[in-house]
Amino acid sequence: QVQLVESGGGLVQAGDSLRLSCAASGRAISSYTVGWFRQAPGKERDVVAGISTSGGSTYYTNSVKGRFTISRDNAKNTVYLQMNSLKPEDTAVYYCAARRASYPAWSDQRAYDYWGQGTQVTVSS
Repeated sequence: QVQLVESGGGLVQAGDSLRLSCAASGRAISSYTVGWFRQAPGKERDVVAGISTSGGSTYYTNSVKGRFTISRDNAKNTVYLQMNSLKPEDTAVYYCAARRASYPAWSDQRAYDYWGQGTQVTVSS
């Protein structure tokens, strides 16, 4: 079992930055591909970014490319999502998720074995 705990969310203004953390416990996160997802009010949960076990492969949804950066520190058992130039449309609950499988599409939520409880990000205009 892997337990995931997100932190770092909050209320910020448009243009500000936040860094979300996804801390894992129970097992080494180094064995897992990790994704960040978000769910805005009234919308479905969608993938935002993903990172392979080594960090050598990353994915970003088009709306965050150039603004968000996903990274991992396997020694600290933590995955990060650096969010710059935040926009009101980035407002959502952000979740991290981990999976053993490498090949399913980043957006395939059924492939993720473990999920965190989420952290709220609110961006005011």
